[in-house]
Amino acid sequence: MQTLDHLPEGHPPVATGKVGLLLVNLGTPDSPDKKAVKRYLKEFLSDKRVVEIPDILWQPILRGIILNTRPKKSAHAYGLVWTDEGSPLAVYTRRQAEALADKYSGKYGDNVHVDWAMRYGNPSIPSRMQAMKEAGCERILVAPLYPQYSGATTASVHDAVFDAVKAMRWHPAIRTLPPYHDDPAYIAALKSSVEAGLAALDFEPDVVIASFHGMPKRTLELGDPYHCHCQKTARLLSEAMGRELTIAFQSRFGPAKWLEPATDLTLEELAKAGKKKVAIFAPGFSSDCLETCEELAIRGKEDFEEAGGERFAYIPCLNDSDRGIDLLDTLMRRELAGWI
Repeated sequence: MQTLDHLPEGHPPVATGKVGLLLVNLGTPDSPDKKAVKRYLKEFLSDKRVVEIPDILWQPILRGIILNTRPKKSAHAYGLVWTDEGSPLAVYTRRQAEALADKYSGKYGDNVHVDWAMRYGNPSIPSRMQAMKEAGCERILVAPLYPQYSGATTASVHDAVFDAVKAMRWHPAIRTLPPYHDDPAYIAALKSSVEAGLAALDFEPDVVIASFHGMPKRTLELGDPYHCHCQKTARLLSEAMGRELTIAFQSRFGPAKWLEPATDLTLEELAKAGKKKVAIFAPGFSSDCLETCEELAIRGKEDFEEAGGERFAYIPCLNDSDRGIDLLDTLMRRELAGWI
């Protein structure tokens, strides 16, 4: 950390001279138990970007029904995928930050400060923004790790970042990572990862499924580009791989109509139609998490086999693989241009 050395006597120390890079992902409870999951879900489902229902209607439902029933089920699901290091999402996001920090320390010394945060849960965005400021970061690139833009994900991160900055007297300069759903580097990394995953299988899939996180259909009608971004990612990847991909959307919640086709129903319909061997991957997730490790790899497999499927494979996300870190490095250095 550099400090200004020409301050008048008695002046508070001033840290300066650094550039910050903050990787941000969705969030995770602190532990796989009902109490921690309830705390996490309360924060997550109270975000107006996530649930676009007036509080006077939504909060009684959330506090009266959902938070008294869903935490137990979700805690069980988290328990199935929890590791010795913590939840998969936190583990991989931390490793991504550490890998980039190692790269940049060799290139830029201690001038680039790399950290990570969760939109919901810990480490929180305000805490890491404040830590970066105290470490002397005058310029910060915030990188929401969502390839496809959505108001419920990317914009929510922006909200939290600027709320944190609002509380500061001396603001750092802020940049945000744009969506990268059609970036050639992202498509190339996906292609390499999926093809390597398919090559490692001991069977040839009848169908390869690209499963994106679902969103209420209403978000598309209101102008959210998420659905279009997902479609374009799948189209570009299909063209790059030279094979057809089946698009589906997972994680439906509540009675509203969601983007279709649904992943769970797609798996069942494929099995019943005689497609006995499938491989599935989740291109919208930068790191494996509950929605991939439990919902796809465990429940997806069960749904498929119960409907008559025979062979099922889940191909992991990019995570902290070499190709994944190279992609992040490419994206981050592009957006840091002029600062480093």
